[in-house]
Amino acid sequence: MDIILGLVQYFVDLGAAVMLPIVIFIVAICLGQSVGKAIKSGISIGIGFIGIGLVISLMLNNLAPAAQAMSANFGISMNLIDIGWPGSSPMTWASRIALVAIPVAIIVNLIMLALKLTRVVNIDIWNIWHFAFTGAIVDIATGSYALGIAAVAIHAAFAYKLGDWFAPTVEKYFGLEGIAMPHGTTGWFAPISVFVDGILDRIPGIRDIDFNPTHLQKRFGLLCDPAIMGAIMGVIIGILAGYDVRGVLTLGIQMAAVIVLMPVVVKYIMGGLMPISEVARTKLQKKFKNSKFYIGLDCALLLGDPVVVTASLLFIPITIIIAALVPGNQILPFGDLPTIGFFIAMAVGVHGGNLFRTLITGSIVMFLAIWISNQMIGLHTILAANAGQLTNATAQVASLDQGGSPLTYIITQILHTTNIMGLASIGIFYIICVVCTIIWSKKQYASLDK
Repeated sequence: MDIILGLVQYFVDLGAAVMLPIVIFIVAICLGQSVGKAIKSGISIGIGFIGIGLVISLMLNNLAPAAQAMSANFGISMNLIDIGWPGSSPMTWASRIALVAIPVAIIVNLIMLALKLTRVVNIDIWNIWHFAFTGAIVDIATGSYALGIAAVAIHAAFAYKLGDWFAPTVEKYFGLEGIAMPHGTTGWFAPISVFVDGILDRIPGIRDIDFNPTHLQKRFGLLCDPAIMGAIMGVIIGILAGYDVRGVLTLGIQMAAVIVLMPVVVKYIMGGLMPISEVARTKLQKKFKNSKFYIGLDCALLLGDPVVVTASLLFIPITIIIAALVPGNQILPFGDLPTIGFFIAMAVGVHGGNLFRTLITGSIVMFLAIWISNQMIGLHTILAANAGQLTNATAQVASLDQGGSPLTYIITQILHTTNIMGLASIGIFYIICVVCTIIWSKKQYASLDK
């Protein structure tokens, strides 16, 4: 058993860019693909994740400091830096819950498939860290390892249902047939976009507003070309940060590069995953006739959409402003700023690429993420300390991604209540959003069958 756990830990430590290609290679071979095609798929995915890492690093190294400078210029004082998912995932994998989380998540998936409770066949092993985070936080809050494992199972089951509910959106808007996104922040926050869409559809005048980069480009020409929009947003952020002319222009070009390069690197991931997905779906549907399956993959596949990239850049300054408005907020958004696309990607699909609606949903999402992450600071800090990642005994840790997850917060508060009003308000609102999503999803599947 120790040998198996040691091997699992070894592969986890490799990181997504190495671990996923190995997993995909093994899956491809098991599905009957040739060794050559399996290797090509794995390498293509590895290239894609390395590429995404480089683009995110470009944003983190250049955009995040600009955001900090902008905060300072506007007198926004926050004493805690958001470490982002790059900081949260390693400490999660170092927790005592993490190694068990992988087999638990797989078993939950198999049971749900056998009982026909989901159509999602998850092969995205890396992002099980989200489930593990929930389990680790519950373990710390309650002191119960068993409850931690139960929390992993609950999160996994809910994530697979999210994959089911939003699979039609992934297919219709993003053009990824047979793919589901049962992981990440884009999954937890997606139900909010359904709720917002339903509200806006009932408001005369507002319901007709549609800001779409394609529509804007037709109206305003090259000014709304994605690269030019990226450059303009970079220049604006540089000016707000108080940069000199050289700094402003440099940031403008860097953000233009981000908005152009992100779709390019995502294509490599799609190129590696799509053949595997198609083979897997075909084999499953032959074995289980009259059943349609979706392959659960990383939501990084959605980041190449022009509206997602545009909204991601817009939310850099917007998130800083929202952080200043959240009551009692201690956290300065930083580590997750380059990956805000994960927070709002599915909302873009639900809203049909409508940037106006995406901005409304995204603002609610970021407000909730920031507020919840503040409530999780104590538990998050203990998680970091247990992983040996605190160099200062008085330091505290927070992150918007996963640390700001409504699902993790609700589960933790139910099992270890410390804020009844917070649990009631977040819980009731989120349940309403989920109920709306279930009803909405049935209509989406009906439209797909026509």
